Amino acid sequence: MFAIQQRYRAVAREHGFAIPAGYDDLMGHVADARAALAARQTATVPCNNDLLAANFIDDGERIWLIDYEYSGNNDPCFELGNIWGECGLSMDALAALIAGYYGTPLRNKIARARILGLMGKYGWTLWGAIQHATSPLDFDFWAWAMERFEGAAQGLTSHNFARLLEDVQRAD
Repeated sequence: MFAIQQRYRAVAREHGFAIPAGYDDLMGHVADARAALAARQTATVPCNNDLLAANFIDDGERIWLIDYEYSGNNDPCFELGNIWGECGLSMDALAALIAGYYGTPLRNKIARARILGLMGKYGWTLWGAIQHATSPLDFDFWAWAMERFEGAAQGLTSHNFARLLEDVQRAD
């Protein structure tokens, strides 16, 4: 998401698209997140990379994942954190996702997923801003972008953010 966010920011800047006030002010927190995540690298795995609630289909027997436009290899905690962020899940639900994937709710993986979920919100904010400026669809992309931005800003500036940066670097 770090690279995608930078590409989206370049597009918005190049075309003069509106972005939320204060968006760039959060880049220091983003740099801190990137550095903390880099301290404990993880292998990438195939990911959908866009698992908002609308991209899950439950037919009563199986759950299907759809919309693979953004798919590719990624940190599995991005996938789990993006599900948490996009679906508005509780911290208990995030811990359950981590436990389901890793076999136990590892504190450093929960922190990693939370940070990457916040980065997803931060990056998707710009996707929404670009759609607001360019899409012919009758949808309020600006409100959608602002919802993500407000969630990202709240998480990146919270008093708990420093703790997440510490936790993600620790071994469980």
